[in-house]
Amino acid sequence: MEKRIDGRLPGELRDIRITPGFMPNSGGSCLVEWGHTRVLVTANASFSVPPFLDAEKSGWLTAEYAMLPGSTLGRKARERNRTDSRSVEIQRLIGRSLRSVLDFGAFAGISVNIDADVIEADGGTRTASITGGFLAMSLLFRKLLREGKIAKNPVQSYLAAVSCGVVGGRPLLDLCYQEDSHAEADMNFVGTEQGGVSELQISGEKRPVTDEELASLISLCKAGVAELIAMEKKILEEA
Repeated sequence: MEKRIDGRLPGELRDIRITPGFMPNSGGSCLVEWGHTRVLVTANASFSVPPFLDAEKSGWLTAEYAMLPGSTLGRKARERNRTDSRSVEIQRLIGRSLRSVLDFGAFAGISVNIDADVIEADGGTRTASITGGFLAMSLLFRKLLREGKIAKNPVQSYLAAVSCGVVGGRPLLDLCYQEDSHAEADMNFVGTEQGGVSELQISGEKRPVTDEELASLISLCKAGVAELIAMEKKILEEA
């Protein structure tokens, strides 16, 4: 079987290393090193909720995402006063994905802020941010449980995210930047331990995707998510 640019097989993830507790001043944090992509993710709690919620009945989670100036070839300008449209779309994706597995009544009156800062970008920054966001969020809720600030863990299911795409006519899992830049189509997939789909984004960059290709991409992503969730479980058991 023909191997990829970096020697991987079609269904093989890049090398992934996740360091929990990387930012000790945050309630929950991790450094995600996913191939050459590196994302620092933190989770912190504040004891108030947006005005559209009843603080006695519900908590909330929101996310922010940014690429730091040295994360890409050529300096990426800081998003000081205005977040660019790509970052807005990605932070909304992170928030939606993580909210999909939460029991909001279990942390009523508490807002959780997820911050994902890309240190180095080589493809898959949004999926690395979601997977790292799940771990940071889980560590934060464990801390709140230990401190007696919540009575039960609000996380109802494990969740992870991975990318895939069609490159040279082949469905491939977890594209690096070089593969992504040549892809005929790409997809981001967010899934749960039970096999549910929290989010699926697919774009035919150069042509439409066939039914057969879509089925292959989903199958690759589900296997990748299962592998990532096994990794998450091990990290949380050891943390």
